[in-house]
Amino acid sequence: MTSTPQQLKKALVASGFEVFRTLPEEVVLAERVRENLILDSGVRVAPIEGGKLQVRLVLRAQKADFPNEDEPTLFARVRKLAEPAVAQGFAETSTSVTAVKDPADASRTLDTFYEVNLSHDVATVEDAVPILKFVLSLEKAVGHR
Repeated sequence: MTSTPQQLKKALVASGFEVFRTLPEEVVLAERVRENLILDSGVRVAPIEGGKLQVRLVLRAQKADFPNEDEPTLFARVRKLAEPAVAQGFAETSTSVTAVKDPADASRTLDTFYEVNLSHDVATVEDAVPILKFVLSLEKAVGHR
C-alpha cells in the first residue's frame, strides 16, 4: 500500500529509484549527475484519491537563455519540449512563473523560470516504473539556442 509519501518513498526505492526529497504531499525523485551529486529531477510521484498515484513532471525555460522572448513564446518552447510526454499520456495541469532570487540579496532576481507542470495517473508503483524511467530520460529544460 502506498497511501502516504513515506510508504511511497520506500516502494520507489525498492523499485530502484533514488529519492531527492520527501514532501508532505509527494516524493521528488533524484537525478544523479555525478557519483557524489544528486539533483531534483523534475519528476515527482504523489498518492492521490482512490489509492492511485500521480506521476508529475516539471519542465521549464529560463529567461536568461532567451532574454528577448516574451512569456507566451517561452511557454511555447516548454510545451514543445513536453510533446514526448504528452504523446505518452501526460496532460498539462498548470503553468507557473518563478523568480530565482539571489540568496545574498533577495531584492535581486537572478533568473526567471517559465514552468509547465504535467501529470499522468497510474494505479500502482509497478505501473509507474516504466513511466518514471521514460520521464527521467527526458530533457527537463529548454536548451540554449
